[in-house]
Amino acid sequence: MDSIVTVGIASVVIGALIAVFFFGSYLRKRTSEVHSMAKAEPQDPIRIPKSNPKKNHPKSHTTDKNQNKRHHPLDLNTLKGHGDSVNAICFSSDGKSLATACGDGVIRVFKLDDASSKSFKFLRINLPAGGHPTAVSFADDASSIVVACHTMSGSSLYMYGEEKQKEQQHQSKLPLPSIKWERHNIHDKRSVLTISGATSTYGTADGSTVIASCSEGTDIILWHGKTGKNLGHVDTNQLKNHMAAVSPNGRFLAAAAFTADVKVWEIVYLKDGSVKEVSRVMQLKGHKSAVTWLCFSPNSDKIITASKDGSIRLWNINVRYHMDEDPKTLKVFPIPLCDAGGNPLHYDRLSLCPEGKILATSHGSTLQWLCAETGSVLDTAEKAHEGDITCISWAPKAMTVGERKAQVLATAGVDKKVKLWEAPKSQQSV
Repeated sequence: MDSIVTVGIASVVIGALIAVFFFGSYLRKRTSEVHSMAKAEPQDPIRIPKSNPKKNHPKSHTTDKNQNKRHHPLDLNTLKGHGDSVNAICFSSDGKSLATACGDGVIRVFKLDDASSKSFKFLRINLPAGGHPTAVSFADDASSIVVACHTMSGSSLYMYGEEKQKEQQHQSKLPLPSIKWERHNIHDKRSVLTISGATSTYGTADGSTVIASCSEGTDIILWHGKTGKNLGHVDTNQLKNHMAAVSPNGRFLAAAAFTADVKVWEIVYLKDGSVKEVSRVMQLKGHKSAVTWLCFSPNSDKIITASKDGSIRLWNINVRYHMDEDPKTLKVFPIPLCDAGGNPLHYDRLSLCPEGKILATSHGSTLQWLCAETGSVLDTAEKAHEGDITCISWAPKAMTVGERKAQVLATAGVDKKVKLWEAPKSQQSV
């Protein structure tokens, strides 16, 4: 009997052990599965971050790009809203308006009451259909604008002017400027590169605005800003022009062209203030390669030229040319820009500030400010625009910037933008 009980107990124990063994194996298997699942679950979040950097890469790139685009200390503002490359800009004589000529066929006249403003009001002038604006200049005052426009049939000039206030007083809204005069095929089928305007104040001049249109050929035509009358025609005879400018007092006309010499003409006025003729009076000789750009000093007595020979020259043109006295080279500066190989570059544009102390220059997308007295670099803005700079121009008077006044430079580019820059502190005075 005892043996039977013993066998029964042993059987129960063995059965229990077998059950525990199998149950333990089952638990270990389930635990292993649970652990495997627990290890597998984090794989999805891991894969997302791996793919997320690709998705987020543009964001981080944009952040880096924005960091690279941080404003230059002299960068005051950007005038946006242009639909294409901005080909030309021009300040009004009071410096409160800035006209822009855009490849989208629109002239915009911005009101610059404060250069640091968050937004600017502007007047929009649509050019005739098919017209491609290449240059712009104010005539007489901020209410009159001359535009050079190129089409398949050739180049034209349009002068837009506002109606007189007396004619507007009964209207609730001011009308858009209308065309006051227009001239077609002015340079045959050649495009107008630049137009330069100045108020004629020299000698017996009557204070009218004279405007020079410079073609991509070799001809330059002088126009009366208010009437559109052809005042004279000159030819550089230098294969092709680069640009032309009228001196601030309306006395001289100078052209930069394909050769190393710069030709200068005098605009001769009659006693009644009208233009008698445009006669060649001097030639600036000294550069060894083509002159790319030039600008006059504020008092019209000097000219600054930039050449492909890698130099800048300051000339005195206040000479007795009628007694065969030649213009004199006052200073020669090396252009402080080089390519990767150390070869000197040339400047595409020049503009001298109204005080005559700072020379603004550009090459490609690089903007540089030089001391006009020493030629030393005051400041540089690399990639000032996202593409080539097409035009630079100083405001003729100090502008309001917040609660202060400052000299302001405007630049335009192929990136559809116009930027305003504050002048750096000059080291010397001219």
